[in-house]
Amino acid sequence: MKNLKILFTLVFGSFIFVGCGGNSQSKYPIKIGLSMDTLRAARWAVDRDVFTAKCNEQGVGVLVQSAESNDALQNSQAENLLTQGIKCMVVIPHNAKSSATIVESAHKMGVPVLSYDRLILDSDVDAYVSFDNVKVGELQASTLVKLKPKGNYVLMGGAPTDYNAILLRKGQRNILDPLVKKGDIKIVGDQWSNDWLAVNALKNMENILTRTNNKVDAVVDSYDGTAGGSIQALAEQKLDGKVLVAGQDAELAACQRILAGTQTMTVYKPVKFLAAKAAEIAVKLAKGEPLEKGVTTNNGKKDVPSYFLDPIPVDKDNLVTTVIADGFQKMEEVYKDVPKDKWPQVKK
Repeated sequence: MKNLKILFTLVFGSFIFVGCGGNSQSKYPIKIGLSMDTLRAARWAVDRDVFTAKCNEQGVGVLVQSAESNDALQNSQAENLLTQGIKCMVVIPHNAKSSATIVESAHKMGVPVLSYDRLILDSDVDAYVSFDNVKVGELQASTLVKLKPKGNYVLMGGAPTDYNAILLRKGQRNILDPLVKKGDIKIVGDQWSNDWLAVNALKNMENILTRTNNKVDAVVDSYDGTAGGSIQALAEQKLDGKVLVAGQDAELAACQRILAGTQTMTVYKPVKFLAAKAAEIAVKLAKGEPLEKGVTTNNGKKDVPSYFLDPIPVDKDNLVTTVIADGFQKMEEVYKDVPKDKWPQVKK
């Protein structure tokens, strides 16, 4: 049974490769490999599609594989991409440390590597493009602190294997720690949710509520998906809408929860700009062209040339003018439970 499962995973990974990047990309003389952690969350399909379109506009093809959060599969898929004659490897790592193997393999074949959205640690990666994840964490915590400057706070992190989760926590702590030291805020729960899964956040939150006898005032969730798990646990105790909850990624369910009042805010990261910037950098790397000078980020081995975009805090007041106005989410889907005559107008 185990061998059958591995075979299915490998075949499924190859199917994604053909479906997303295979035959239609063969006409391009230069190709880039895109190694993705997962396509489970809705945003990643947007990253893939915008990145591919922007590369295609520059006459460059993109071959895509998704590992569905399997470290070994991601490494083997990357090896497969390298055999396709790609000129640059773009990696969205599931595991920030084990993905260093991908960088090493690519460099042995003279292929540069761009770390996308998440930084690959302890490696000679060539460049890194992302949103400022420390700032994301700061925006989450500061929004809740303005509404609840005193009380019991829970920190619900993402996957500990993802360096972004560490950066988000750093940003959250930048805001909260001075208030903890002052005695205004008490951290009553500090957990990580493996693979960013809502079910893991749900279990963590249930345990925290039991341990604290439901005495929780705010939850800083590092991701909208885990926020959904936390809110489910709060709802079981009839605390949804009473406890403040932050998230990130402006997912559809999160936007609907913000309207419903069960989630306080999310952080919107305009993926189309991130993917476009990544395409610009990846094409230059593939063609051997110099990159514009950016800041650097130390990944444990080197100072990596880095390119950061600014995130945007979103709540009920600016949901329409940000997420919906940009076309990231559709009005009819976000407001599906609101009578149409009460929908706000979107300025063109």
